[in-house]
Parts: sequence; C-alpha cells; structure tokens
Amino acid sequence: MRWPWSGHDEEKKRNAATRSKRAETANSWTGTLLESRTLVPSVALTVSTVLGLRLYKAYFRRIPTVNHIKPDYFRRRTLFGQVTSVGDADNFRLYHTPGGRLAGWGWLPWKTVPTKREALVKQTVGPVLILWRLRPRRISSDWMLKAIQLHIRIAGVDAPELAHWGREAQPYSKEALDWLTQLILHQRVRVRLYRRDQYDRVVAQVYYRRWFFRQDVGLEMLKMGLATVYEAKSGAEFGDVEQQYRAAEEKAKESRAGMWAKPNLLQRLGGAGTKAPESPREYKSRHTAAEKQKKAAW
Repeated sequence: MRWPWSGHDEEKKRNAATRSKRAETANSWTGTLLESRTLVPSVALTVSTVLGLRLYKAYFRRIPTVNHIKPDYFRRRTLFGQVTSVGDADNFRLYHTPGGRLAGWGWLPWKTVPTKREALVKQTVGPVLILWRLRPRRISSDWMLKAIQLHIRIAGVDAPELAHWGREAQPYSKEALDWLTQLILHQRVRVRLYRRDQYDRVVAQVYYRRWFFRQDVGLEMLKMGLATVYEAKSGAEFGDVEQQYRAAEEKAKESRAGMWAKPNLLQRLGGAGTKAPESPREYKSRHTAAEKQKKAAW
C-alpha cells in the first residue's frame, strides 16, 4: 500500500535523475569540445579563415579605380598590373592584377585582362552597367574601360606636350610617346603609389623588369632626354630619388640627348633657334598666361 505522500517523493527522484542526466550530457559536450583532438583543429580552422580573408583583402583583391584605393595605401603600398593603353608620354592606364602570374593572371580563363567590349561589360558593375544596358550606343568601350582601370601619372617627370586643345605640339613629344608605348604597352609593371591628383589620376613611381633587374621608367625617360624633372610649385612627388632624377637630367643636357640636342642645319633653316628648348612647365605656363590675357580682353 502506497502512502499518500509517496508520489511526491518519486516525482522528486525522477526530476533529480533528469537534472543529473542533463548535467552529464552538458559535461560530456564540454569535455568533447575541450579535447585536444577537437579544440586544436577548430582553433586552427578559425585562425586560418580569418588570416586568409585578411590576406585576400590586403594583397589579392583587385583595385579597379582610384576610388577603391584606401588612404593608407599611399606611400606604403605598390600595385602590380598590366598596361592597357598609353595616352600621353607621362601617363597610362593600368589594369590591376594582384598576385600576378602566381595568382593565375594570364593563364587562368577567369583571370585575363579584358580588351573587348563584351569582356568589359562582364567586369563592370553598378550604375555603369545599367547605363550601358539602357544606352549601349552612347557609352563607348573606351569609356567603360576607364571604369575598371587605374589612370597612372608617372611621378617626378614631365614629358613634352602633344598637340591638344588647339595648342601646338612640343618638339620630341611624339618621340617620347612612341618610346613609352614601345616600352610598357601590354607589359606588366609595378607602381609605387604616392597620391591622387586633381584629375583623379594616381601619381606613382613606375618600375618594369628587364631580365632580373628592376628599372625606373621615369629615370630612364630623363636619361634619354625625353622628359624633364617635374617643376610645378605644388604636387611634385619624387619619393627618395629626387637627387637621382636631377642628376640624370643634367647628364642628359650635357650629352645633348633627346630634347636637349642642338638643332641640325635643316632645323635651323626651318626657323629653329639655338636657345635652350622650352620645358613642358614653361610651355604650360606660356599657354596659361596667353589664355588669361585672351579672357581678360573679352
């Protein structure tokens, strides 16, 4: 015969057994997680995932335009890429290829530098892609190409100006453009970032490989007499090679290389004088002053 209060005792025993079982289960899970065979791989997987993401963002994520360059990249980082076009004798377009051939650029099917319009559309996102789909005839491939590339201005040098905006071309401007085009077009170069200028270009020191040696493009232009040291009152960037640049320019002047050469007989008969050639900075200042006078006269 059961006592009236015996049911409460049995219920307490069942509850106690349930709690004990739950505690054992929790302890079992905790023990399993804290075991070295479980804990070590879990920690290793977490750490490797975090480090992998940070490594990708820092070194393997492609930077399409100047708007995607973080401020702390300037003066600290270099970018590797392929030159797709040379528009002037001291600037060009660069398609960033992070990691280079080791990361698959140039030999993996999905890591190629686009050149055709269809390939550009696939890599262009956001408002540019929407506009192209709505009005494909009004948006050229060249314009879309700018949306996925960096516009690089070679730091520390100023090349002779080509004819544009109604201005005449400077002597040796075509020679400088041809030389730069032949040197770096469709080639892989590395650029050291300095700053973003008022035209949304990246002012950078540019290097290319010649066999096992790294060559400075700006320095080579100065040696060839195809550029002058950048002489603007503001915005000049040299890094730590300003003295080397100035020495190269002086040596080119002494050897009469490129734009520093004396005019030959035929050029003198054509009206060329024997005075020092006009530098790109003097050329720009002269035209700017003339345009101001013209506006004032109106």
